[in-house]
Amino acid sequence: MSDRGSNAGWAGGGFVYFLGIIGSWVWFWGRADGFWEYVGAFFQGFVWPGFMVYELFAGLSRLG
Repeated sequence: MSDRGSNAGWAGGGFVYFLGIIGSWVWFWGRADGFWEYVGAFFQGFVWPGFMVYELFAGLSRLG
């Protein structure tokens, strides 16, 4: 039995994540000022969701 189309949601999520990576590279790259900051901006583009979730939980902990 074929299981076609069951990964459609994952494909859409992957595209959104890819757009997020591109956007974060633009964001971090625009704020970099030296060679190592540009290198850091490249890697930050891949791990931006981790930073975002951390800041979200840090903000939530300050509320309660």
